[in-house]
Parts: sequence; C-alpha cells; structure tokens
Amino acid sequence: MRARPDTIRLGVHDEPTITIRVEMPEVWDTVRIQAPPTDTVETVKQHALAALFPQAEYHEDFVIKLHGWEVLNEHESLAAAGVVDGGILLLTFRRRRPLR
Repeated sequence: MRARPDTIRLGVHDEPTITIRVEMPEVWDTVRIQAPPTDTVETVKQHALAALFPQAEYHEDFVIKLHGWEVLNEHESLAAAGVVDGGILLLTFRRRRPLR
C-alpha cells in the first residue's frame, strides 16, 4: 500500500527522527510518521489511529504489530521495540471481526 502524501511529525523539529509507515488493513490505508526513536509505541499508535480510524472509541481495542508479532509493551520506545528507519508497523483490531 502506498502511504498518504502527508507525513505526521512527532517530537521537536531539531530532534533526530526515523520515518516509519503504519498500515491498517481494515481501512486499506497507510500513514507515514516521522518520530524520534525515543517516542513510545503507544504515542505512534494514538496518532496513527487518529488519522486512520478516528471513530475508534478505545485504543485498547487495537494492537500494533512488528514483523507479524504484537508489541506487548506499548510504553517502551520505538528503538527498544526494534523499530528502525523505514520500518512498517501494522495497526489492527485486537480481536478478529466477522465478515459481512
């Protein structure tokens, strides 16, 4: 999937950042985020969810996956979670939803 043309920027402008993509297959959309490696996975998740699925009521209903595995501690930094520059995170519902 191609990312939207705009980029969500987190952190302060003079901080070094990494560029990552967050994909949400349920809406067939992707956002590009520039964030410092010290930002938490939870911060990225909240900003991506606001852009991709603004009608979400509870952030706990969604998970972030890296390399197919759920990031269990969303309070750790992107660097500690293993996210690198150019990495892709998957944002999806915690529980599978039936097809209609």
